[in-house]
Amino acid sequence: MPEVIFAGPAGRLEGRYQPSKEKNAPIAIVLHPHPQFGGTMNNKIVYDLFYMFQKRNFTTLRFNFRSIGRSQGEFDHGTGELSDAAAALDWIQSLHPDSKSCWVAGYSFGAWIGMQLLMRRPEIEGFISIAPQPNTYDFSFLAPCPSSGLIIHGDADKVAPPKDVQGLVDKLHTQKGITITQKTLPGANHFFANDSDLLIEECADYLDRRLAGELSDPRPKRLR
Repeated sequence: MPEVIFAGPAGRLEGRYQPSKEKNAPIAIVLHPHPQFGGTMNNKIVYDLFYMFQKRNFTTLRFNFRSIGRSQGEFDHGTGELSDAAAALDWIQSLHPDSKSCWVAGYSFGAWIGMQLLMRRPEIEGFISIAPQPNTYDFSFLAPCPSSGLIIHGDADKVAPPKDVQGLVDKLHTQKGITITQKTLPGANHFFANDSDLLIEECADYLDRRLAGELSDPRPKRLR
């Protein structure tokens, strides 16, 4: 798993990158939790998501947002971190021009950034959002949400209360042309203590079903 340094909007960004052996393999980017609350690309859930995609032959990247690890810059309350994610996708696409599709997975703060990224990048055809925080971050930009995806959270989450996540899911369910799958893990908190293996199993099951053609509405491919 090569360590990589690539150019970001506020200086270099540090990542871990695993290319697929297939030239046209899909791309996956995994986004970590809040930089000011201990979030890094080496978070266990981020690490496990990375390997989940890699095992399914995706070209996969996780990276540190600005100010974390060897990534340069200062925390920017989401605006700069979204620019970091866009730069990461640009970088990996420049290495894999034959890749036609992309997935984004994000955990907590990373889920918010990931869902903003998919609004800007029509090649993103699927997302996994783990423990998003609509009580803290504004998700009104999903108007409409352009891609089908999974929202997964715990029913004992005090950081992102289930009723707030449910409100986001209910809003997305009213949109046509996409399928939003929701999974709620009984007893799981925001950090999925003792539940991280089950979390990854559920994410992997969802991804496998999507790759088999399930759980998404057939729709015309958006132009890049």
